[in-house]
Amino acid sequence: MANKKSNINEIKKGLYLVPTPIGNLTDITLRAIEVLKNSDCILCEDTRVSKNLLDKYTIKSKLISNHKFNEKKNLTNVIELLKKGQIISLISDAGTPGISDPGSLLVNECIVNNINIFPLPGPSAVTAAVSASGFSEKYFFYGFFPEKEKILKEDLDMVSKMISSIVFFISPKKINKIIPHIKKYFIDRDILICREISKFYEEYVRCKVEELQLFDKNLKGELTLVISEKKNIKKDHYILKESDKMIINKMINKLTIKEIVDLISQNNKVSKKKIYNYCLKVKNEK
Repeated sequence: MANKKSNINEIKKGLYLVPTPIGNLTDITLRAIEVLKNSDCILCEDTRVSKNLLDKYTIKSKLISNHKFNEKKNLTNVIELLKKGQIISLISDAGTPGISDPGSLLVNECIVNNINIFPLPGPSAVTAAVSASGFSEKYFFYGFFPEKEKILKEDLDMVSKMISSIVFFISPKKINKIIPHIKKYFIDRDILICREISKFYEEYVRCKVEELQLFDKNLKGELTLVISEKKNIKKDHYILKESDKMIINKMINKLTIKEIVDLISQNNKVSKKKIYNYCLKVKNEK
């Protein structure tokens, strides 16, 4: 194609997963621009949205619509193009493709057909929000909330038991509907609500979950919610590891129970009571 550079041979053939800006159009890597310029075609969610980005960087590669309603229909044709040695890039409207956006179907089909897949690092609302949260860096990414009330309650009940931080995506139209559920399942935690990350009107709302109020204005832009890790976790929550049980079994006749409890608890989150009870159980079985 006319817009391809002379270094096209440096880019391997296959499928490229190219992250695009989540707001500010300058948040794109030089490599991402190079790959997009040298792609035979670019699969995108909305050609109108993607064209704004491509025009800014004078990218002339062919755009092909590939959203959740037609990505399955596109599979056969795209795989055939990749088998013929074409370089194809997959992008979403914003962020990393395949993460709460179309992409997983094509990735799995490429795996089945032994087609090279090259993921590029880049913009991510998830990592941007977590990095600004001040919460635990250990987090669980849930994505968008389900529509069905039954599934929503089941999932929130499950993830609310997690110790780590939790990240959700939600549209501004649904935030007020979901706030009562958040207050029910995540009481005693903190929350960060990120809106319009990297855009002109970006906003970050921080508060305790129990203080969370309904929004009285029409918000715009997708929201990213980060709920903090559980605090003041009791040691009784933790389970004695199998490796610790093996040590107890070996030492039960060589040390006193108090000595074993002190030894195991030194670098262990399990309560001394739980260790003591297990020692008693082993002792009685000997």
